[in-house]
Parts: sequence; C-alpha cells; structure tokens
Amino acid sequence: MFKSLFKKKTKILYAFADGISVDLIEVKDEVFSQKMMGEGIAIKPSDDKVFSPCDGTVVAVMKESKHAVGIKTSDGVEMLIHVGIDTVILNGEGFQLYCEEGKVVKKGDLLLSFNRELLKQRDLDDTIMLVVSELNSHKIASFNAGAIIKAREGILIEYI
Repeated sequence: MFKSLFKKKTKILYAFADGISVDLIEVKDEVFSQKMMGEGIAIKPSDDKVFSPCDGTVVAVMKESKHAVGIKTSDGVEMLIHVGIDTVILNGEGFQLYCEEGKVVKKGDLLLSFNRELLKQRDLDDTIMLVVSELNSHKIASFNAGAIIKAREGILIEYI
C-alpha cells in the first residue's frame, strides 16, 4: 500500500513524426550519435510534418534556418527537435514554422514542416532528432527505438 503512495508517475514524450524510431547512436552525425547535446531518440520520417511530443512552451526557434525547435515542459524538462543532418545550410529553404518562442503548445500541435524532396535532391539526411538537453532531476526510464511509430500516438521516451 505504501509503495504506491511514493511511486513516481511516469511521464511520456510522444512521437513527433511518422516513421521509424531510431536509437540516437545510429544517427550519422557525431554531435547526436555521441550524445554531446544529451540523451534522445530519432525518427527516420515517412512524412514532412513535425509535432510537439508533449505539452510545454516553445523556448527556442531557429528563425533563420527553421530546422529546429526547443520546448520546455512544465516540470522543467528541456528538449530540442532538430530536422535533418546539415540542413542548416539551406537557410530555411524548404522549411515552414508554425510556432514561435513563448508559444504554449499541446502534445500534437504542428511545430514545423519541411520539403523531404528538396532534402533528397540536396543529398541531405532527413532524420529528425529529439535531444533532451535538461532533465531537471528527472531520469529517463525507457526509449522506444526500432519501432514503426505514429506521430502524436506512439510513445518514444518515458521519464520519471
């Protein structure tokens, strides 16, 4: 009886895109694969839309390149969602933002979209990474890598 009173509630970061979830160490960029920015997970996308994996506040938007968005949850967990490898060189071409810094978002809100065909034409990898840059005393309980995942529904990361 007492164990259930003190058990921490697991929180979830949901899939931010349709596709196949991938362990971050498999990403073809050392900054991500060696976890220099933090723990996380990636998705090899099958679509061109990126959604919020949780409720939170947008704390960073790469306004020029439009390829990355930072979110902070109410419990202090901060994450960066980064579309593609070396996509910053496009200077925003092929990207569309649907959020801005300070905006409160709900799980499943559209954050950005991108032109997958343009990335393919430029020989750029379209893998999308989610890096948890600040856990704020939380611990990651599990990652769901190697799964066909549906945006806004599939569980990617559980933390306590």
